[in-house]
Amino acid sequence: MNGAESLVRTLVAGDVEVCFANPGTSEMHFVAALDRVDGIRCVLCLFEGVVTGAADGYARMAEKPAATLLHLGPGLANGLANVHNASRARSPMINVVGEHATYHLEHDAPLTADIEMLARQYSPWMKTSRSSQDVAADGAEAIAAAQTAPGQIATLILPADTAWSEGGPVAAVPAIPERETVDEAVIDAIAAILTSGEKTLLLLGDKAVRAKPLEDASRIARGTGQHVMAQTSNARMERGAGRVAVERIPYPVDQAVETLQDFKHIVLVGAKDPVGFFGYPGKPSRLAPEGCEIHLLADIAQDQADALARLAEKVAGDATPDLTPAHRGEIPANGPLDPASIAQVLGALIPENAIITDESVTTGRNFFPATAGAPPHDWLQLTGGAIGLGIPLATGAAIACPDRQVIALQADGSGMYTVQGLWTQAREKLNILTCIWSNRSYAILNGELANVGAENPGPKARDMLSLDHPAIDWVSVAEGMGVTARRVETVDDFAAAFREGLAHEGPFLIEVVM
Repeated sequence: MNGAESLVRTLVAGDVEVCFANPGTSEMHFVAALDRVDGIRCVLCLFEGVVTGAADGYARMAEKPAATLLHLGPGLANGLANVHNASRARSPMINVVGEHATYHLEHDAPLTADIEMLARQYSPWMKTSRSSQDVAADGAEAIAAAQTAPGQIATLILPADTAWSEGGPVAAVPAIPERETVDEAVIDAIAAILTSGEKTLLLLGDKAVRAKPLEDASRIARGTGQHVMAQTSNARMERGAGRVAVERIPYPVDQAVETLQDFKHIVLVGAKDPVGFFGYPGKPSRLAPEGCEIHLLADIAQDQADALARLAEKVAGDATPDLTPAHRGEIPANGPLDPASIAQVLGALIPENAIITDESVTTGRNFFPATAGAPPHDWLQLTGGAIGLGIPLATGAAIACPDRQVIALQADGSGMYTVQGLWTQAREKLNILTCIWSNRSYAILNGELANVGAENPGPKARDMLSLDHPAIDWVSVAEGMGVTARRVETVDDFAAAFREGLAHEGPFLIEVVM
């Protein structure tokens, strides 16, 4: 058994079931080991940003890490944007990055790079295997590190000669620490704030936006007469009929500031002190009003659900959660497609237990009200702001949950960053319905021109934000990668295509021309 096989067998023993891969020469022994050893599903992706984005989607739904296989420093560099998003989602991920043979590094071959430097930004655990005898133990450490709260990126750098030389025994995964529980004194202090009579916001994120913690947060808010919201972007929200619908802090700075202006206290539960995505001339970076006190109930590494349950016992009394009634809105009469009519179609047609991956950017900012009463579903968002996650995120979620319908809500501009993911969806026959919002522009940046004070943009500036001339033919792009596709321009046609996509076996794409 060589080092590569010892690593693969250790991954299997550690319950790692999927490897998203884009390998090269230095990873061939790992590829051969994946072939020899049963237990890991290998998913080929044609770009490393798809590899890492798919591993993020898988982790959010499977709640355990997948492995990735990346080729040297440039391969890791290609995948880092979606590693950034995964780190912000607190997704566990094990990156296996091939490296030149140790004796070859001194010759400075063309693909030589400082892989550790590239990985260090996002990997709390990182290691280069120094001996083939150590590879399995290093892999076991990576598995444990990835699953240590709050969920982490672990990067194992595998020199080619440690992969092909004789390996050590399969290694056991070290014990994974339990999440820390919140001290009772903290619970008491937050209870006092909530019952003080001063306007207080429970701000939720991370694990606190799952169904049961949301119920406890709603009970707390109703029992104390206070308020609850979620942060703007969340890795996975459980929502729909029978669950608590929670508003999010708006993305635009002016709206967010207005929303928060009257609060005297903000209590964080798996969330951060709210700030704007960017700094703007004359606008604040922190969104809470001056003088508003920020308090921490539970951070991202702590047991947020337990903290909310214990707090509810103290302050909620007999209050019941504000559960959303089932509601299927009517599909509007045939007419043009815009964000409002699209939201109504989604609310009417989202099936039970669907997984929604949302990289809608501007189009989808107000989808939540119209979809709140749809059957129970999960909603996955772009957590780190690095666009190009949506198609890979849906791919990984579908691998994790093959019995559930995945619906990808995708802006056209960011979809082009990782469009290669459609090929993987076709190859793996994944039930993913992708809706491309084809407004043929980087629409969000048109607004940002004004927000940053760039006045009177001329034709050159406007052209930099246009995806027209030529318009992207999404139907041809999808069909060229083996995905069935339709183009729609009216509400009726969109609803009909959406129903067709739900009934279709395998991936299906709708280009929604707006």
